[in-house]
Amino acid sequence: MAEREAFDDLTEDDLRVVFEDADYVAGDELTTAVYLSLKMGKPLLVEGEPGSGKTELGKVLAEGFETDLVRLQCYEGLAAEHTLYEWNYTKQMLAVQSGEGAVEGAGGDGEAGDGSESGSVFSEEYLFERPLLAALTHDGETPPVLLIDEVDRADEEFEAFLLEVLSDFQASIPEYGTVAAERRPVVVITSNRTRGLSDALKRRCLYCYVEPPAFEEELEIVRRKVPELDAAVAAEVCGVVGELREKAFLKQPGVAETLDWARAVATLRTDGDASGLTAEEIQRSVGTLVKEAEDVQRIDAELLERLEAAAREARTAVET
Repeated sequence: MAEREAFDDLTEDDLRVVFEDADYVAGDELTTAVYLSLKMGKPLLVEGEPGSGKTELGKVLAEGFETDLVRLQCYEGLAAEHTLYEWNYTKQMLAVQSGEGAVEGAGGDGEAGDGSESGSVFSEEYLFERPLLAALTHDGETPPVLLIDEVDRADEEFEAFLLEVLSDFQASIPEYGTVAAERRPVVVITSNRTRGLSDALKRRCLYCYVEPPAFEEELEIVRRKVPELDAAVAAEVCGVVGELREKAFLKQPGVAETLDWARAVATLRTDGDASGLTAEEIQRSVGTLVKEAEDVQRIDAELLERLEAAAREARTAVET
């Protein structure tokens, strides 16, 4: 397998520039984890609460290194083979019926073949590439970014299937053969920790847990992503979200919800209104922050008063 020449000269400072250009706020721990993943050619497993920017990381890397993003969205009941390939059964049947195709395998148990000599219907011509195979066969100058998103939603059988791909960056296709990557893709695996992942999968990855951002970090994210919102109001938004996270809600608001609410506040205001957030304004737009009926019902007059106070406190902190 070829070495990862694309990242031989990469430095941590180069990676920070990639994040800076994308307005992606990454702490030192995450930056170092990504850097080591790129230099060592190992998958990176990123865990954290929903809405903490894990998926965005894969997108930022693909854009920053000007390469393709291959995304595999995991879900319950995901069939392992469907993440790798599917056969074009209709085309296969037509080829067999017309006498143009044979049913012998093109690659058997060895290396993948193209079926050009035998005219096999189990050749590349009849193969639909799914995300994992597309990442392995990518022939671009820079390796693609393979984003395996929310792997915890898939079952343990799928994890076991991933082991072959992540161990040797190759996969076996019955009747076709073994497909090996010429260059290892950049692999980012995300998990919301809805269930534990196997030790075998973890051993094949570097690991980083994305902590909820501190006030200053979240404010920087909001300022970058929602520049039209007044700076003091942006601080109030982060102060309110921080107060909400102290409550025992069924679903805590993540950074994604913070950004949604910041955009909602900016949309509801006109002419750059920089006045302080009010309890009424918070209540009107709370649907961008809180997504469970039970949590919405908990936002009563008393809590709204505390949220308004948290907003004022956050504004004071950045204005002094």
